Amino acid sequence: MNFYDELLKATEPERNALMQLPLIRQGGAGSISLQTYVAFLTEAYHHVKHTIPLLMACGGRLPEKYEWLRTAIGEYIEEEMGHQEWVLNDIAACGFDKEAVRNGTPSTPTELMVAYAYDMVNRVDPLGFFGMVLVLEGTSIAVASEAAKKLSQSLNLGPDCFSYLTSHGALDVGHTEFYAELMNKVTDKKDQQLLIHTAKVFYKLYGDIFREVEARTMH
Repeated sequence: MNFYDELLKATEPERNALMQLPLIRQGGAGSISLQTYVAFLTEAYHHVKHTIPLLMACGGRLPEKYEWLRTAIGEYIEEEMGHQEWVLNDIAACGFDKEAVRNGTPSTPTELMVAYAYDMVNRVDPLGFFGMVLVLEGTSIAVASEAAKKLSQSLNLGPDCFSYLTSHGALDVGHTEFYAELMNKVTDKKDQQLLIHTAKVFYKLYGDIFREVEARTMH
């Protein structure tokens, strides 16, 4: 078994737990309110805006043996540039104040996930950041495009309200193939265990963001 498949298998329980969350299931079915959708986008903004700084920090701290991965990070940076503005534009298209979101603060779960990502890159091991990449991109592929289609119908919103979801559903399919190729080049057993560990933690932390949005807007 190649390492990417091993990584998926090892983190399957955590992934399944995330995908069973009510917000993800109901969002995928188009049965959440506009308030809940915008709350989701708000938290997305507060972690997506850190993607580029985290990628840059990760690339700068990787050891020389991962020079090939540093090159790949350059490609990721080009792809991900400015995506936080897509989120804000979707919020504005939904009739909400995007500048209030830009100048606001994240929920505690979002803050903790971002903090863990920076701590991983700066203190523990920059390679661990790729556990976060698995979680965020894998979740996007599973639900983003379908959720955008269903929510557009149920909330009667135009495509300009879903640029973040629709782009990530399609975009991340190619990203996942690229990611699988990269992970299959990681042969060090210790590094492989680190990636499995961090992916498990990120599944929990990312799930907590959805749990908080659900508790705040769906009850």
